[in-house]
Amino acid sequence: MIKILIADDHHVVRRGLRQLLEQEKDFLIVGESKNGRDVLNLLDAGLEADVLLTDLNMPVMRGLEMAKVINEKYPLVQMIFLTMHEEESYIQQAFQAGIKSYIFKTADAEELIFAVRQAARQLPYLCSGHAQKIIGRIMSPGNLTAGNIGNIEFSEREMEVLQLMAAGYTSEEVASRLFTSKRTVEGHRQSLIDKTGSPKLFGPYCICCAPWAATELLIFFLMCNLLINQYKIVSICFVRTAGPL
Repeated sequence: MIKILIADDHHVVRRGLRQLLEQEKDFLIVGESKNGRDVLNLLDAGLEADVLLTDLNMPVMRGLEMAKVINEKYPLVQMIFLTMHEEESYIQQAFQAGIKSYIFKTADAEELIFAVRQAARQLPYLCSGHAQKIIGRIMSPGNLTAGNIGNIEFSEREMEVLQLMAAGYTSEEVASRLFTSKRTVEGHRQSLIDKTGSPKLFGPYCICCAPWAATELLIFFLMCNLLINQYKIVSICFVRTAGPL
């Protein structure tokens, strides 16, 4: 059971979030609060919560200030900012303050529920609305695009290694599936990194769901690198929806 604490200075918003989240059988709402100070008072009083779903702008104590205190005093409480602020400066400050996920209030219910489950597993999540902006930045002139990726020559085995690692398999598991050695897989992995100029092409920060085309995978990994370098987060999970990237 995922225990959730909701914080927002608008009663209607809190009530709506409670009604939405309580529909999930593995979610339990353990409390509500109207500002950051009240959240800290509840936690200080012994309230146990796995996930704190909170607004960024609240009276008495703002979300960023509250997040820094919670990250220091209650590191097991995973924080999600649900906010209207889409500026990158807010997003960067939020992750640096220790939050686990950043969701725009324009997100749909499915994405919010997914973010809560990711936070409960201690996996960071950045809302798809901003992820799309990052993709646009990478695809802009001067950055890596589907066109110039096509100018890089990859072997069939390199792409097999890429797709298996993107699916979450370790080097040993990839070697077993491809009937080769771990050392050979590591060699292909290094070759991919050298060809793309991406030192963090693989790592614990990426979980891909559903099949991806080779070009999409390379763009995706480079997008992850940009996010890691900009927001200093060490784990990213994106879910590919049906339809074009």
